[in-house]
Amino acid sequence: MTTSGQGPDVIPVPLTEPADGTPDVVADAAALDAAAAAIAAGAGPIAVDTERASGYRYSQRAYLVQVRREGAGTFLIDPVALDDRIDPLIEALSTDEWVLHAASQDLPCLAELDLRPPRLFDTELAGRLAGFERVALGTLVERLLGYHLEKGHGAADWSRRPLPMDWLNYAALDVELLVPLRDALEKELRSQGKLDWALEEFEALRTAPPAPPRKEPWRRTSGIHGVRNARGLAAVRALWETRDGLARQRDIAPGRVLPDSAIIAAAAANPEDESALLQLPVFRGRAQRRMSGTWLRALRTAARLPKSELPDPSPPNDGPPPPNRWADKDPDAAARLGAARAALAALAEAHTLPVENILQPDLVRRTCWQPPESVDAESVAGALRAGGAREWQIALAGPPLTEALRASA
Repeated sequence: MTTSGQGPDVIPVPLTEPADGTPDVVADAAALDAAAAAIAAGAGPIAVDTERASGYRYSQRAYLVQVRREGAGTFLIDPVALDDRIDPLIEALSTDEWVLHAASQDLPCLAELDLRPPRLFDTELAGRLAGFERVALGTLVERLLGYHLEKGHGAADWSRRPLPMDWLNYAALDVELLVPLRDALEKELRSQGKLDWALEEFEALRTAPPAPPRKEPWRRTSGIHGVRNARGLAAVRALWETRDGLARQRDIAPGRVLPDSAIIAAAAANPEDESALLQLPVFRGRAQRRMSGTWLRALRTAARLPKSELPDPSPPNDGPPPPNRWADKDPDAAARLGAARAALAALAEAHTLPVENILQPDLVRRTCWQPPESVDAESVAGALRAGGAREWQIALAGPPLTEALRASA
């Protein structure tokens, strides 16, 4: 596939199907062996993508894996039909760089299949570092390659079988231009002197350990900020945990078992009996009427908890307080944060970078709230390194951050 039209005035060429047509799904061992052999015989970087069913299933597993390589073509692999027995694919993908778009979304489910890239190029992250304001795959393809990708099935239920042909066409197109896009972005990064930065970012992303489980994940229930007392929070927790158990058991997205809004409404209303519960929105529906006893038991369990077992309305936080409270709690820290933000904003503008890609905002806040005892270049660099900053970030942001911390001391 050749590139075309790389300017804002060029009308993008619609790309409605892969150049070689939409391939059949790889769903048996023989087809997988043939696909793996073709991929291994191909040349150059390997485009990889996945499709999940996040809005439908509890699991975040991959229901389809798309692979494309020059000289091999595109393959749509169904790990479910293969019972996740994909050893030939694991071997075939182990030899060269992978190209993904927004890799952090795909790497965890690929790792569940024991698919791990030996090297990585993330086209979304590359776009951010190159200074593009919009970095969706379709947007970057239009701007840099001159093609228009039809979108629309990314949020579909990819656990459905058989998968409709238009969905498969969409999935194949997602990897059709990833390698040409990678090459265009590498050229752009190189011209800006940012390629080494990007390579360091890709490697950090590739080697990042799995995210630890969230502490008290029920506190992320949408609307929980409106529940201000411990007993109400206990009700939210009880309903959330009951819902989570049911969702996990049935492999259904939790929001499809019971929406967050219903959890918050029940915690606020504190219904005395089943009749009162069924008067609440959502609980009036047929599905929730069948489950009313389950939800009521969760609420009663929360209502009977002793005070010692109630959740803390203000749980301890291992980080600094919200920045809007700094002026009252520690005016010096507030001054440091203001100076640091100004310095980093100027740096971002000078290098056409999103400020959050220069340094993670949380790391900036932590460093300003509790700076090194000795505010010098070496100490600040050490604090940034301990907080997970990459070497290019430390070299770029360390000196102006050090000056900002000194100036506001």
